[in-house]
Amino acid sequence: MWMSPSQNRTWVSEFILLGFSSDTMTNRILFSVFLLLYLSSVLGNGLIITLICLERHLHTPMYFFLCILSLLDMSYVTTTVPQMLVHLLAQSQTISFAGCWLQMYMFSGLALTECFFLVVMAYDRYVAICYPLRYTIILNWGLCTQLSAGTWACGFFVSFIHTFLTMRLPYCGPNRVNHYFCEGPSILNLACMDTHLIEMVGLFISVFMLVAPLSLIVASYIRIAQAILKIKSMQARCKAFSTCASHLTVITFFYAPATYIYTKPISRYSPERDKQISLFYNVFTVLLNPVVYSLRNKDIKGAFLKVMGKGRVAW
Repeated sequence: MWMSPSQNRTWVSEFILLGFSSDTMTNRILFSVFLLLYLSSVLGNGLIITLICLERHLHTPMYFFLCILSLLDMSYVTTTVPQMLVHLLAQSQTISFAGCWLQMYMFSGLALTECFFLVVMAYDRYVAICYPLRYTIILNWGLCTQLSAGTWACGFFVSFIHTFLTMRLPYCGPNRVNHYFCEGPSILNLACMDTHLIEMVGLFISVFMLVAPLSLIVASYIRIAQAILKIKSMQARCKAFSTCASHLTVITFFYAPATYIYTKPISRYSPERDKQISLFYNVFTVLLNPVVYSLRNKDIKGAFLKVMGKGRVAW
């Protein structure tokens, strides 16, 4: 902590992340589990990126967006888990004020980018099913690049506003954060002033950033369902529905816990329960995404077998 000469008040210069347990043996077990989950997540998403880059027949808008989603997920989980792993084994569990600021900004930026990006992926499915003959004309590479860049820019811009409003508050009292990373609600709870106005602004931003994209996704899938129901062939209907199933699964895994965490007032903040829910959408969702897309996607499985076949021949 450091002293402010003008106000004769002690300000927090670092935070202590309490994590999950203070028991050494429990932390070692958790370290092994989370290390395995983290490596699996990075390898799974990295494999999807590699396959899409290597196989020419996967160079389509749908797989371009899937590649970006995997990159987002890899970055997303890397903002929190490596530090958590270090804290599980280290004696010190501190993070500097600047480090906390940066972690919150990056985590929020990537999470918000994924919120917007799932809308882009819903639009991709809408165009593919409702306008199949014009799919590659409408979603040309220029538009795909612009949509992807736009989601990243919007995500990190909104994250900057949210992080700035949170971290500019005075933190002069307790610095023990009952969480495994610097998440907005857990840090805001430690501010030594009335945070009602900031809570209302944050709640408005959170609700808007979740409800607006989700509404666009629902609108896209209503149009998709209408188009599919007009298809006379049952086999063609099932095929069309199956192309959307993976995306709908990912949306559910991501939006359900995020909506619970970020659309409730700070007064209802429950550290232990919220830690578990944050862990689900931060770690487990990232791990499940490549599983969902690879198991339900013949092109991804075919590309994997083809690459493995080439590797065996080369060997």
